[in-house]
Amino acid sequence: MFQRPMKPSDVGLLREVGDPRVSPDGSAVAFTVSDPDLELNRYVRRIWVTSTSPGEDGPLPFTGEGYEFLPRWSPDGRLLAFVVDRDNGWSEICTLAFRGNGERLVVCRWFGRVSDLAWSPDGTRIAFIGREADVGHYGEPGNLFKDKDMAPRRITRLRYRYNGSGWTFDRPSKIFVVDVDGSARPRSVTSGPFQVEGLSWSPNSSSIAFASGRHDTWDLDLAVDLWLVPTDDEPIPERLTEGKSAYSHPSWSPDGSRLAYLSNATPLESSRHRQVGLLDLATYEQLELTGSLDRNCAPHGSVRGPIWVGEFLLFGVEDHGNINLYQVPSDSSAVPQIVIDGPCWVSEWDFAQGLLAYVVSSPNSLPELATLAISSIDTLTPPSRGDQATLLTSFTRPLAKQIKMATPERFVAHSQDGAAVECWAMRPVGVADGVRSPALLNVHGGPFTQYGNHLFDEFQFQTSAGFGVLYCNPRGSSGYSEAWGRAVRWPECEQDPGSGWGGVDFNDVMACVDEACRSFDWIDSERLGILGGSYGGYMTSWAIAHTDRFKAACSERACNNLLTMEHNMDIAGFIRSYVGRDHIESPEIYLRQSPVTYVKAMTTPLLLIHSEDDLRCPINQAEELFVGLRLSGRGPEMIRFPGENHDLSRSGAPRHRTMRAQIIIDWFTEHLIET
Repeated sequence: MFQRPMKPSDVGLLREVGDPRVSPDGSAVAFTVSDPDLELNRYVRRIWVTSTSPGEDGPLPFTGEGYEFLPRWSPDGRLLAFVVDRDNGWSEICTLAFRGNGERLVVCRWFGRVSDLAWSPDGTRIAFIGREADVGHYGEPGNLFKDKDMAPRRITRLRYRYNGSGWTFDRPSKIFVVDVDGSARPRSVTSGPFQVEGLSWSPNSSSIAFASGRHDTWDLDLAVDLWLVPTDDEPIPERLTEGKSAYSHPSWSPDGSRLAYLSNATPLESSRHRQVGLLDLATYEQLELTGSLDRNCAPHGSVRGPIWVGEFLLFGVEDHGNINLYQVPSDSSAVPQIVIDGPCWVSEWDFAQGLLAYVVSSPNSLPELATLAISSIDTLTPPSRGDQATLLTSFTRPLAKQIKMATPERFVAHSQDGAAVECWAMRPVGVADGVRSPALLNVHGGPFTQYGNHLFDEFQFQTSAGFGVLYCNPRGSSGYSEAWGRAVRWPECEQDPGSGWGGVDFNDVMACVDEACRSFDWIDSERLGILGGSYGGYMTSWAIAHTDRFKAACSERACNNLLTMEHNMDIAGFIRSYVGRDHIESPEIYLRQSPVTYVKAMTTPLLLIHSEDDLRCPINQAEELFVGLRLSGRGPEMIRFPGENHDLSRSGAPRHRTMRAQIIIDWFTEHLIET
């Protein structure tokens, strides 16, 4: 069987499975399938359904238009609710009978995007989260004002816009409730200029729990509370927590007496492990359940919080490049126990009627849907798991028939102070033994994220183009102890002072390079490149100012001037959470750790890639470094992508994703292969 190398235009083959939902009787799983369509230059998203019984219907599309998401089963399992995105800016919340030939019912239309959806347990209503724009400023749907006709915006709070969403202060996310028969318009149950997240119906359908910062200083202290709002005619939210921590993802216990949640005890002090906790609604007492793990229990990018399995809670954990699933008793009578382990990346999950459905991937497989039998019981005996997981989809198979992919090899490097750094190397595809090849050091973003055991298209593009790939999880990464994640806090911090960015983390990534060059004879140590995005872009810019080991670099959507970034980014205060001091009072310690400060030391050929609508790392971050280098007589190149934000490499327009990947390959080919 002939397998060819993977190329950037293969972005269109990267099918994504997501959002699994188990039917109430456990007989079926609904999930989304997303396909990048290069011709349409958009993502085609459909809802699929598969039986969980051997020999019955396998995975098949349930919806056909290609713009559907958020599948949600009705409590009796007869209907699936979902959202349809329309090109004209409208969304439709629809229901469709699971079996039979019924027609879809449009329950309501909503102008804008719907971000969450949930049935009331009695099956009579659907709650959703949507943004409600100020029509006085924006105009009516279908008759929106042009920018030049809008009144000026009056802003009084930080965090008034958000990457990928745009303006948020005058378009707050709110919870709406609508009757499932479509007989009435949606009704808001939250109000005010406050963002909401994570709606969860009470078991008796009388109220909804959610997370929101609604106090006067929410934009300064970054605290997010849990709230409870009745769904009657006069909904007045009740605050359930203390106004100091950042809570998210509330989840009701089956008896309605408690709420599980995720929490960050110190939102002003990065980085901190998120913990699973429990709130007693009668006494307001709280119980932390996962502190003994010393791992982050809110995996980066995950949209699921803790799920109840009898009297246990099921949750995800980042650990040494993996995302595994754990369970813990709700009375904290035992330490958390692993449920799904091994070298894998479990991105999403759901549970009902003894069946766990989850999305899992590896370095050589696309995300696939799997199930595992887990007994659901009402006592505090640990739920037992089935002997073997069942894979319900096989979307990787046609890709694997066409594409020859590289496989990572794990190794450990020791940094200057002896710290053991977990690293991986991927040999170029198709390179014969004895041939020495250029290698690219990739640095992840965050910094509190991790590289791990899932398919990363960029690594496959690079290895297929003749480059070896190196990557690691330096200090500052998640997936390890909290001390490992907090090691890059600034030395001026009162709590847990560290080296600051560009300190031990820089030593760690360089140790990865040094050890790889010693351990793998296929690496040409004279032809090394470095690249990364966001914090990875920061480390790329920092590295070329502090070493000449690399012959070319690509700094993407980077943090280059931490002082101006703290002024301009959408999540103001993020840099301060690492620095420990305000940038107004101590600008010098922001500039001390900023790559732009050391621009005159940069001699490595540098490619800057940035999205023009990036609000997380605004485009001035690329412009400042570009101008500094050019005025210093260097020859930087800057690529600007219009209409894209910080998430270009992950969810940008398919054609732009293809162009970006090819630009990077061409840059390093020119500087490391053709020279």
